[in-house]
Amino acid sequence: MSDDTIFALSSGRLPAAIAVVRISGANARVGLETFGVKLPEPRRAARAKLIDPDSRETVDDALALWFQGPKSETGEDMVELHLHGGRAILARVFAVLGALPGFRPAEAGEFTKRAVLNGKMDLSHAEGLGDLVVAETEAQRRQAMHQYQGALSKQVEAWRELLVEAMALIEANLDFADEADVPENLLPPAARVASEMLSEIEAALSDARRGERLREGFAVAIAGAPNAGKSTLLNALAQRDVAIVSDIPGTTRDAIEVALDLSGVPVVLIDTAGIRETSDPVEQEGVRRAMARAEAADLVLLLEPAGGASICLPTQPHQTLWKIQTKSDLIDSDSKQSLNRNETLAISAKTGAGIDELLRRLAKEAERFAGEPALVTRERQRVALREASARISSALSLAKPGQEELFAEELRLAARSLGRITGRVDVEDVLDKIFSSFCIGK
Repeated sequence: MSDDTIFALSSGRLPAAIAVVRISGANARVGLETFGVKLPEPRRAARAKLIDPDSRETVDDALALWFQGPKSETGEDMVELHLHGGRAILARVFAVLGALPGFRPAEAGEFTKRAVLNGKMDLSHAEGLGDLVVAETEAQRRQAMHQYQGALSKQVEAWRELLVEAMALIEANLDFADEADVPENLLPPAARVASEMLSEIEAALSDARRGERLREGFAVAIAGAPNAGKSTLLNALAQRDVAIVSDIPGTTRDAIEVALDLSGVPVVLIDTAGIRETSDPVEQEGVRRAMARAEAADLVLLLEPAGGASICLPTQPHQTLWKIQTKSDLIDSDSKQSLNRNETLAISAKTGAGIDELLRRLAKEAERFAGEPALVTRERQRVALREASARISSALSLAKPGQEELFAEELRLAARSLGRITGRVDVEDVLDKIFSSFCIGK
């Protein structure tokens, strides 16, 4: 970890009422004293008249807080300046700090990165914090807070302790077999512990990637032939013009995405190119991309206009397909009733008929992801759990007399995989990737 003292704006975009500047590192107090401010009592805000060390002019009349390491968020000495949120004020403060020896602007996520390296939080806590900062819906906020408060960390630590318990039984069997108070065969109870834990890990993995899908948004692809009303429906659901609507087939060449908040769940609507045979190479690429986006979506709305041709769209195991009859204003009421009996929703973006019902159904479908917060929320965590599961399965296949050492080694490797989730091992391999997505100043 760098020995530099870092600084950054930790509040929102300027201009603003207040701008919070963080300074963290061994020389954080120097950054404050350079402005002629005495160090305040720890964790107590004090008025701080910041004096420019060169011109001796007052830069700002602010507040300062002092957090002495290791009792700070980063585990280092840390200063917070609560300034008036003007651009000129911040520019001058940064110019003064940047001229100090050993001081430099913070990189993205570097404050949180230092907190992890100094043992103030683990990797899964940090990932929860990152998700909390960017959460846009209530369901995302709940899941991020669940992660930030240590739901996954506590469960992983409990599993790791069970592995240590199983390994201890085997080690006792191997190293103290001659002792009278050590049972002769401790392999069965060790295998039983490992088996129970394997069931728990597999249950956590069999959640259809609910946590990741909530983070990324419930993806709904709007598919169909050209002029089926896809862009019109997108505009109607978004309640604004986001896609070009034209009677000319092939107007939409690439996917257009719109984010909605339905019942606190993030929903991403994807308008795709019309699916048809074409000789236009640009439209061919649009059709290929449309098919790819439809395959990756959680839900596909297959639009079929009244009197139009139907198309066949294969579905994937993870997704659902709804048939939507568009331009229902062109069909009679008997036909609409027949469609409803066949579970095909009839809508008209022109009159608004069926749009509210479609939104209600979409919200109900998306609510499946807004229940109890998921334990696993990132692919990195899922990969580590899969590795641990595979190692435990391998260990159980070796749970035979004479293979105790191999059994214990597989459990050790499983514990190592679990350690990657919280950062107990191989922390350097994942730090840059995790914190590259953080904002500067966090």
